[in-house]
Amino acid sequence: MTSSITGSDATAAASEREDVARRLLDSSETLSYDPAQEVDWETPLDTDHHGASPEWSTLYGTAYWSEMSPEQQRELTRQEAACVASTGIWFEMILQQMVLRDFYAKDPADPAFQWALTEIADECRHSIMFGRGAAKLRAPAYRPPRPVIELGRAFKTLAFGEAAYAAILVAEEVLDVMQRDWMRDERVAPFVRTINNIHVVEESRHMKFARQETKERLRGVGPVRKQIQSVVVAAASYFIVTSMVNKKVYENAGLDVDRAVREAKANQHYKSLVRSSCAGLMEFLDSAGLLTKPAMWFYKRANLI
Repeated sequence: MTSSITGSDATAAASEREDVARRLLDSSETLSYDPAQEVDWETPLDTDHHGASPEWSTLYGTAYWSEMSPEQQRELTRQEAACVASTGIWFEMILQQMVLRDFYAKDPADPAFQWALTEIADECRHSIMFGRGAAKLRAPAYRPPRPVIELGRAFKTLAFGEAAYAAILVAEEVLDVMQRDWMRDERVAPFVRTINNIHVVEESRHMKFARQETKERLRGVGPVRKQIQSVVVAAASYFIVTSMVNKKVYENAGLDVDRAVREAKANQHYKSLVRSSCAGLMEFLDSAGLLTKPAMWFYKRANLI
């Protein structure tokens, strides 16, 4: 497989990558948060608030939702928000390991190296913040199913280059859109809104870096590798998105689990929200050559397209 990158192209790409990393480092110095200080951890949970915008509930718009009391609806959104946070922790731990592995033994003077460590530091704070937030929402530690956990273990070990960064981008972008809605919604508990605001601000830099790295790793890549990596990214995306809400949230909200799962699976409103949240992401993957026909099969099954 031959590379189509010329010397001048490679120099320009390296310069662009360095500029992006420097800008991200500057932004991080200017606007970053300490969740331990910014989030109100002391005020007791007010159960008159939701944990997420009701419209983002997996049951919103269903017959079951209409039958639920306002108290049940609020409890469900709190459990669902905690489950999303727990899934975020799971993937952030995968992300950190992939980034550390990617920058292992590289030039520490490189702005990209320094940004990678800055991002990892952000993710550590985010994971602690999500964990404390889920606990304050009075939720248990939700985890993906065991097979998905083991697949994640394999993915973090084997994924490289564009597959690693594109998968990181998928997880970050899906969370970003829903959290932008939650952080503006006065029906949502104030401390949850603060958590969402912190995550949105800091993840915007992470998404910029993931897009830049995905494009960089794809320079000169041949069609066979693109086909393979597109399926790897799509499969990872499927398991990330379908693990965001565990069926145990319905049990912990006092609902009939079988009925809730059945109605959630058929909920076109929720599926439409997820698809709309991924429109920009799908455009980027398409422009990068990663939205292939085999990959589309996974995205459609996950309601991402």
